[in-house]
Amino acid sequence: MKILYAAEAVGKTGVYAFKKGLAELKKSRQFDFVILCADGATGGNGLGRNHAAYLRKLGANVLTTGECCFYKKDLTENLEKIPYVLRPENLNPEAPGYGTRIFRAGNEKIGVTVLLGQSGFSRIHGNSPFSMLPALLERLRQETPCVIVDFHAEMTAEKQTLFYAADGRCSAVIGSHTRVQTADERVLPGGTAVITDAGRTGSSLSVGGCDAGQRIREYLSGIPEWTREAWADPELQGVLIDIESGGKARSIERIKLPVAAAEGVSMEDAAAEEAAGTEEETA
Repeated sequence: MKILYAAEAVGKTGVYAFKKGLAELKKSRQFDFVILCADGATGGNGLGRNHAAYLRKLGANVLTTGECCFYKKDLTENLEKIPYVLRPENLNPEAPGYGTRIFRAGNEKIGVTVLLGQSGFSRIHGNSPFSMLPALLERLRQETPCVIVDFHAEMTAEKQTLFYAADGRCSAVIGSHTRVQTADERVLPGGTAVITDAGRTGSSLSVGGCDAGQRIREYLSGIPEWTREAWADPELQGVLIDIESGGKARSIERIKLPVAAAEGVSMEDAAAEEAAGTEEETA
């Protein structure tokens, strides 16, 4: 089985890059299941209900989130009704929604779970992912040997440590959140594919998909600004994982696919038009 993990979509540019990039990848690559990190798909922070439905329509089988999982009220109020959107599993039991689910790809089952790191987050706090990891993966493996973990974390050391804690217990652990693609993809000795961060789907000429000038002003002034997404040089980034029938990973390949607007159309206009159609198509 081959699984495409598309890195975090950032704003309208990210949604546009996912649409165009996924269609392009289907022409040259074969994969059976698509996971998209959508934690920044709506305005660069969080995921709105309409964007969730639209990204699902475009071809994402699962949408994962992270520390921004409850930023958009319209999604939070409906998480129980949207089983293809996952928030972190290691939140308090009273949190709405699902952090782990079993999905189908043809005749095969795939377990997907999201875990939140404990370092670097100030607005949301998860329980220890290390404490719950063994029992969680054992429960999933009773239903399917193919298990994917999206580890949404800030600190490289925390991600690297969880990789080795999970090695041999799941098919892959994909790092997310920092929106910068790392070059350390590999299969560990126990058969678990890992990468510290899959990157971002959105502008590659930016600060994490956001306008660089705005970020510079934030550091100079110390005053937070609302996220302004960037438009230049969009890419679909992520990884393609090949998993054998017993659940061990054969390989993991980094994806870095540039996308472009139609000739004579600016990227900003193309993405804005895409966003305008989202409301209509998901109404």
